[in-house]
Amino acid sequence: MTTVIVSPSQQSRNPGCLIQLLWFVLVGWWASQIWIAIAWFLIATILGMPFGVMMLNRLPKVIALRDPSLARGGVSVVVSHGVTVVTTGGSVPQHNFLVRAIYFLLIGWWLSALWMELAWAVCLTIIGLPLGFWMFDRVPGLVSLRR
Repeated sequence: MTTVIVSPSQQSRNPGCLIQLLWFVLVGWWASQIWIAIAWFLIATILGMPFGVMMLNRLPKVIALRDPSLARGGVSVVVSHGVTVVTTGGSVPQHNFLVRAIYFLLIGWWLSALWMELAWAVCLTIIGLPLGFWMFDRVPGLVSLRR
């Protein structure tokens, strides 16, 4: 059995650059701020924290129709006895839940807030869109050490 891991950049399920740009200009720039505000309100309620973190993990989709799972994982190709199996967005082992919770409480909540506002401001420059989208793709990792 042979296993080959292919870089995520070799296969993308995200919409094209023009579609992402149009989405951002027409919807993403304002919808993302509302999404972030609702997520942070839910996080502040403690009971809504799981939903707030889930919303922040999906922020790249809201701002630019980007699949956040493509920033992680990749494409796994397994060839065995002439049969090829391809899986995308493979499961990556996560850090211990307690470590992630402590990180979120001490660092993740404020660092990700600053990071998202900076990414949003970078996106508004238009020329900074690629950097801003990359920054938004990294939000799940900054919030809770999600891989």
